[in-house]
Formats: sequence, structure tokens, C-alpha cells
Amino acid sequence: MKRVIFCLILATFLLTSCSFGNVGEETEKAWETEPFGSQMAVTTEEKATDTEIETTGRGRAETENEEVYNDKEDKLASFIEKMTLEEKVGQLFLARNPKLLRNGIELIKEKKVGGIIFFASDFKNSDPEAFRELINDYNNASKISLLTAVDEEGGTVCRASLYEKFRPERFSSPAELYELGGLRRVLEDTREKTDFLLDLGLNFNLAPVADISTDEGDFIYKRTLGRGADEVAEYVSAVISVMNEGGILSALKHFPGYGNNQDTHTGIAYDNRSVESLWENDLVPFIRGIEAGAPVVMVSHNVILSVDGERPASLSQEVISILRDEMGFSGVIMTDDLSMDAIGDFTESGEAAVLAVIAGADLLCCSDIEEQYVAVLQAVSEGRISEERIELSVRRILEAKEKIGIFSAEDMS
Repeated sequence: MKRVIFCLILATFLLTSCSFGNVGEETEKAWETEPFGSQMAVTTEEKATDTEIETTGRGRAETENEEVYNDKEDKLASFIEKMTLEEKVGQLFLARNPKLLRNGIELIKEKKVGGIIFFASDFKNSDPEAFRELINDYNNASKISLLTAVDEEGGTVCRASLYEKFRPERFSSPAELYELGGLRRVLEDTREKTDFLLDLGLNFNLAPVADISTDEGDFIYKRTLGRGADEVAEYVSAVISVMNEGGILSALKHFPGYGNNQDTHTGIAYDNRSVESLWENDLVPFIRGIEAGAPVVMVSHNVILSVDGERPASLSQEVISILRDEMGFSGVIMTDDLSMDAIGDFTESGEAAVLAVIAGADLLCCSDIEEQYVAVLQAVSEGRISEERIELSVRRILEAKEKIGIFSAEDMS
């Protein structure tokens, strides 16, 4: 009997020891997997619950962001759908400011233009207060806030700062600033210039110049940084970032790089550079600028023989395809002024606007909108340009306006 009792006690002891051994092993594993050596053992079931909560929370956040984004997209799409064809076509135009205020208001009401570009003559007989009032009157006449643009590059191309009533001295050229204090000085100037323009009611500076020129004999040289591809790329990237931070639109110009070509203001310029040369050199600043978030790229009127020997770049599907498809640019593509002699030597003004849209341009810079606006409307009615194609450009333009806070589809609905 004693032997039976002893065996039962021994068996119980062994079973208990095995049980404690398993608990110890499980606890040890929990300690090993718990981060920072937590003093509380965490079971596999508890860990699974934590992971589930974490994953579910992250999934919900992503879903909510997608819903917000889709809702925003839907509202913009809905807004564009409700626009008349005349309003849609009007948004494609960055028109030169008429000389008289009354004419400007009539232009905005009749043509529904997307924006107005101002030149030196618009500042010559004005002052800061009067100019702000002008911008205010123009925006009051427009259903959608306007792009108010200017070429304030500095140096040889200044519009507002050319006159002492607006600024004691004109802005210096990028090359002068770079020589004085490198990129730091250029960026200081960019911040000051951005504040200066925004204070006047201007929200779109057609800069920086991304062209590469190291030869003082080149037409474009004085407007460039005057340095090689890498330095220009660094300059362009930094300036774009500062302008984005400041809340003003910028325009990289003049795609695909001006090179040593003649002045297209006075006639057609034929560019003999190879495609390989463009990719290795002239396109580098544009690539960097796009990576930095450039909202707009301006295309030149040069005829790039190695890409399209029949049409100026601004009217060429092949040239614009490089920018849109090969470089992945999704922002606004704008033309240089379609009233320049380089275009006049090639085709009539109205047809130029039509060809630019067909080629893939979004924003049409022009000094003779009357003819161009009617031509684009007619091209849509004739089926040469689809309304969907127009809407695609309108979307890009309104998204650019949204980025600088002058448009919201939600507020307009």
C-alpha cells in the first residue's frame, strides 16, 4: 500500500514539474519578443490583438485619406462638368493686359480668361496702390480667380521693379546675385521678390530661366545663370522650392532649353542640337526643377530639328511628349507668347492656338486673344479638338490655382 501511495505522489510531482517547465519556457519567449524588456509577459493571443488593432487603425487612416482625395477629385470634376464650353476654353488663356481698365474687365467677362499677364507698360504710369486696385477690379469681374502673371526674372527682364514707384532699384539678374553670394544670395532675392509680387496682387512669376548658356554671345545669356548644367539644375531646384513655399506660381523656361539659338521674338529659330545632347545637358535643369515641384513649364518656339523639324516646339506633339511622357511632368504646360514673330513666320495666330492645344499645351500665352479664343472654340465645334481634351487642361490649370490658394472647387460649389 505504501508503495502505491509513493508512486502516486511521484507521478503527481513529475506532472507538476512538467507543467511549470512549460510555463517558464513560454514566459521566457514572451520576454524575448517584448520590446524594451517589458516586465509583463505578453501572450501570443494578446500580441495578435495588438497587431490587429494597429493594422486596422492604419488601414482606416489610409482609407480616410483616399476618401478625402477622391471627394476632392469628384468635386473638381463636378465643377468642371458644370462649366460652359466658353468658360472652359477661356481658362486656357493667359491674355495680355489691355491698355484700358474697362477693356480689361470686358475681356474677363466676355472671354472668361484664366489669367492676365502684365508687361512693363502696365506699371509705367501706375503705382502700387493703383495696381492693387486694378487686380482687385479684375478679380471681382471674374467668376474664377485669375492667374496674374509677370516676367520678373531680374536683370534685363524686369517689369514692376523697373520703376522707382514700385521699387527703388530693379531686381538683379541671377548671374549677378550668384557672383556676389552664391546660391544663398539668389534665394534671399527670390524670397524678397516673391513677397514683393504677392504684395502687388501678382501670383505667377514667369521664372526661373532654366536655359543653359556660358557664351556671352548667346541671345539668352544675360537672362541665365551663365553656368553649366549641374549648377543651373541646383539653382532651378532651389528657386522652385522657395517659390512653392512662398505661395507663388513659377514657370520653368524655355523648354527644352534655348541654347545658342537666335531671338524667337523676331523670327523662327532652328535648333541643330541632337536629342542625346539635350538629355545630357539642356534637359538636366528641367528634370531637377520638375523633381522640386515645378507647377508650370513654358515651351519655347524654337524648331528642334532632331525631334520635329516641321513645327516650333510649342506646337509640336513630339517635343511636348518628351516633357509629358518621357519626363513624367503632370503639371501645366504653357506656351511662350503665341503672338511672337517666330509663330507668325510659321502660321496664323488663331491656328497657332489650335495647334498648341492639339500638341498638348494647357495654358496659351497670347497678346491677341480675340482671334485665338474664337479659333479654339471653333476647333472644338468642328471636332478638331475634343471637349474632353479642353477639360484635361482646365483641370491642370485649376489644380495649379488650388496650390496657391486662389481656387477651391468645394468653395465654388
